[in-house]
Amino acid sequence: MSSGVIFLVLAAALLHASWNALLKSSSDRLASLAVMTIGAGIGAIPLLLLRPMPLAASWPYVILSGILHTGYNLFLIRAYRNGDFGQAYPIARGSSPLLVSLGAALFAGEQMGLYTLLGIALVSAGIISLANLRKNADLSGPATAFATGAFIAAYTVTDGIGARAAGDSISYTAWLFVLDSIPLALIYLYKHRRSPILLHQRDSWLGLAGGIMSLLAYGIVIWAVTLAPMGMVSALRETSVLFAALIGWMFLKEKLTLRRIVSCVVIALGAIVLGAHH
Repeated sequence: MSSGVIFLVLAAALLHASWNALLKSSSDRLASLAVMTIGAGIGAIPLLLLRPMPLAASWPYVILSGILHTGYNLFLIRAYRNGDFGQAYPIARGSSPLLVSLGAALFAGEQMGLYTLLGIALVSAGIISLANLRKNADLSGPATAFATGAFIAAYTVTDGIGARAAGDSISYTAWLFVLDSIPLALIYLYKHRRSPILLHQRDSWLGLAGGIMSLLAYGIVIWAVTLAPMGMVSALRETSVLFAALIGWMFLKEKLTLRRIVSCVVIALGAIVLGAHH
C-alpha cells in the first residue's frame, strides 16, 4: 500500500470519527442520521451524473449494501443511546476486522495463522476491557455496539467485491450513497409525519455537513480497496478508534482514563495486525 493511500485512509478515519461524534452529540439521533444520509446522497449526485453507470454485475452488491447500511445505521443509533461514544465506537469499529477474520476461517476455510490469532487476541482483549464486564454492569451498550460491528463487517466485504465488479469505484460509491439516503428518511417520515430536515435549525446543517464528511470518508475507503487488499484498508481505517477517544474527551467531555486509552490502542493494533496479514 503506497504512502499516499495510507495518508488518505487515515484522513478518512478522522472524518469517520468526527461525523460519528456529531451523531452522538445530537439530541435526536434518528433525525440527525437521516439528515446525514440525505446530505451524503445530495453530495453524491454530481458524481453520479459525471461518472459512467456501474457495470451490471455490481448492482446486487449495491442493493445488498444499502440494506446492510440501513441495519448498521439503526444499530448505531441504539449503540450511542446505550453507551459512551468512547466505548461504543471502538467496540463497533474494532469488532469488524475481528468478525471478518473469524467469518473467513469458519465459512471460507481460510487458515488462521499466528498473526491472525494474535490480532484476534488483541482486539478481543481491547473490546472486553472497554465492555467493562463487571458483575451487574450494563452490557446493553457493548452488545449493541458489537452487533453494529457485525453490520460493518458485512457491508465492508460486500462493497469491496461490488466496487471491484463495478468498473468504477466512484460511480459505485455515488449510487450507494444516493440509495442509502432513502430508507432512514422514510422511517423518520413514517414515525414523525414530517421531514427530518428543518433548515432553520442548527442540527440540520450540522447533519448535512456530517453527511458530506461520511461521503468523503467512505468514498476514500471504497476507492482504496480497489488498489489494496480489503483487510489492510479496513484495518487501517479502524485506527479511527484512537481519534474517537480523543474527540470524546475533547468535545463530548467524556473521561479519558488510562484504561480507555490502552484499550483503544490495543484494538487499533489488533486491527492493524489482522488487516496486514489477512
